[in-house]
Amino acid sequence: MELQLTANDLEKETTPPTGVKMLVRDFIEDSLYNPNYGYFPKQATIFAHDSHSFDFPSLRDSIEFQEEVAKKYAGYGSDSYEGPGRQLWHTPTELFKPWYGQAIAQCVVSEYLLKYFPYEDFVIYEIGAGNGTLAMDILNYLQEAHPMVYERTRYNIIEISGSLVQLQKKKLRSAHPCVKITHQSVFHWNKREPSPCYFIAMEVVDNFAHDILRYDLDTMQPLQGMVTISEQNDFDIVYTPVTDPLISSMLGIRNKLRHQPPVNKLLRYSPFLRKMYRGLPFAANLSKEEYIPTRLLSLMQTLRNHFPRHRLLLSDFSSLPDSIPGINAPVVQTRFRNTTIPCSTLLVKQGYFDIFFPTDFERLRDMYEHILSNPNHPTNISNEARPNPLLGTSSQSSLGAGFFSSRYPADRRTPVAGMPSSSGLPVGERKSNVFTHAEFMETYADLSKTKLQNGENPMLDFYKNVKFLF
Repeated sequence: MELQLTANDLEKETTPPTGVKMLVRDFIEDSLYNPNYGYFPKQATIFAHDSHSFDFPSLRDSIEFQEEVAKKYAGYGSDSYEGPGRQLWHTPTELFKPWYGQAIAQCVVSEYLLKYFPYEDFVIYEIGAGNGTLAMDILNYLQEAHPMVYERTRYNIIEISGSLVQLQKKKLRSAHPCVKITHQSVFHWNKREPSPCYFIAMEVVDNFAHDILRYDLDTMQPLQGMVTISEQNDFDIVYTPVTDPLISSMLGIRNKLRHQPPVNKLLRYSPFLRKMYRGLPFAANLSKEEYIPTRLLSLMQTLRNHFPRHRLLLSDFSSLPDSIPGINAPVVQTRFRNTTIPCSTLLVKQGYFDIFFPTDFERLRDMYEHILSNPNHPTNISNEARPNPLLGTSSQSSLGAGFFSSRYPADRRTPVAGMPSSSGLPVGERKSNVFTHAEFMETYADLSKTKLQNGENPMLDFYKNVKFLF
């Protein structure tokens, strides 16, 4: 009988386990983040060219730009023909530095100047800061364009990778003493940030672990996937009734939001049709595998509980090619002999393969707003935050709010008692919206810096499968 473990139980192991079983999300977390054999600590390399950006106005077109990127990749050398090659991948932060980082800075500083300056510090949290390039570009921009804001900036990085922590310290601390780096998983975060803050997650949540759900087509009951690893190191997935609290929470939220499971509507509501279907030759007894973002739910809960006055800026893939079978399924790939090789299964050797998921941004927005509208416990934020002499609080003005309106605006959250409000009325924070990559960049980026000679603009034209939540 296999011993059931979690990714936390395996953190001190130096080799992948055998004779165990674990939830799918624990298998993915262990594969990606185990300190001793995980993909990110041991295999991954983030593409980074030298300190100078590409000279976009000198490039003829996007083809020449891609040729320049290929030259930079070639600078990393050829892979060894023994074992997996260098797991090299790039981000828009690195390709379009410093202009991409400046667009992110422009987005958050605009709101800070409007809402909080000069009575509150400019507090930023970034998770998964990679090489530290985004933080460097944001802080350089603030130092040059908004020196008074820079003087009030506190930049906090939460980083799970020990090697990246050392790289970030080397790169950032001497240039920007306002940076504080915490070597920790965001899922283990337990400190409360009472101040208004901006929480940045760029190209991070695609590597957040997911669980697998399937539905019994006889009873329509959900089943959770468990990865089993035999003593001989053979992998399999078995399905059991849902007992995991996080999966149960996800199902409860989906039910409240009326996000339907990926099962044919007629089968969902008709036991007779399910019985007829099950009577067909070779009919499946379970629905297709569905990958659900349970760790993304954990992040939303962490933000609600420990960052009560945050504003989230999140960007990642909304769709992916070459994914494995299943709904919302990941891409599983590695690099071998200078070639990226996609796989057709999740059950691969731990630490040698990247596993990354698309994000349904519309469902994410609904889930995020739902979680923020249901606080875990009552808090009195005004007792913790620095008082603002120009602002009232929602609790002080709540008696008069109904005089002006019978309901709150649809694009704003329900006010939190004690939350400062510049209008003196409890109007609530503005709800998050979803933007395409191009829409976001058209709003906040200086596009003249990345325009090519033929009029193309790779910072707009690339990453069409990326979206923003803000």
